[in-house]
Amino acid sequence: MDTRPTTAEIIAEDQVAKKFLNYLENERNDSTHTSVAYSRDLGQFASFVFGENCAPPYDWISVTRETARAFLVELSQSEAEPATVRRKLSALRTFYRYLIREGFVIENPFAELRGPKMKRNIPGILSEQEVEQLLNANTPSGDDSAVEDEDLMKHYAALRDCAILEFLYSTGARVGEAAALHVSDIDFAHGFVRVLGKGRKERLCPLGRPALNALNRMLSVSSRVFSEKETPSPESPLFRNTRGGRLTTRSMERIMKTCLTQGGIPGNFTPHALRHSFATHMLNAGADLRAVQELLGHASLSTTQIYTRVSVDHLRRVYHTSHPRA
Repeated sequence: MDTRPTTAEIIAEDQVAKKFLNYLENERNDSTHTSVAYSRDLGQFASFVFGENCAPPYDWISVTRETARAFLVELSQSEAEPATVRRKLSALRTFYRYLIREGFVIENPFAELRGPKMKRNIPGILSEQEVEQLLNANTPSGDDSAVEDEDLMKHYAALRDCAILEFLYSTGARVGEAAALHVSDIDFAHGFVRVLGKGRKERLCPLGRPALNALNRMLSVSSRVFSEKETPSPESPLFRNTRGGRLTTRSMERIMKTCLTQGGIPGNFTPHALRHSFATHMLNAGADLRAVQELLGHASLSTTQIYTRVSVDHLRRVYHTSHPRA
């Protein structure tokens, strides 16, 4: 077994870097995922500049713009994805911005550098007909109260899977956001859910009637499965595995594959395809781009605009199919 410390563990021993990582979590309210990714990026940069065998503390003030540019060139030559290079650039630019604020350095060597252009791939989406087919094929029929005890867990799992699909398509939420939800985050009276998104930013997402019905069915059976005497606690996970614990994003991906097969829908779609489909179908129906941005929790409108490309393609197909002189 390799017992050598990781770059993230080594960078945490540098007091300046450690203060920066604390700043990310405590002042910027960044997620643990972001903090861990930034620590890896700092560790990789430290290894590049100071050498793999150089131990903290690091001489961050000695880094020049030429050093910073050389690091980006090294990343590009290693065939790193543009998104990866841009994230590392963002991490290091943020780090040096923090160092300037704290008086450790005077200039930010990454301030004027630009990352590679992003490949704006059009996301895979399901058509409205395919979504209907997917949801209808995975909606359990029958009277939930009539299910026998020995079949209850299987019935709960089917209701849960249906509720996940309905929820993701109704809200456009990320699968990680859905997995993190508690029962108390759902406002059944007003038809909203409180979602904690990237950067721990909270937003309200409307829930359609089919999604609310699916969630109500799931929770009514959940109370029988996990506790005979009481309804689920408000702080219970909304989506549970068969042991009562929180369902993971990986499990949701497996559920999506199974449901696609059940619905007879070809293609290697992930749960995120329902988020893409939500945005595209909203725009196709005439929804305002900024409203869709708010619902998706995008910080930048440019991120949402990728879906307008899908919608324009849709309009172009309709035009060529329908116009007599297309």
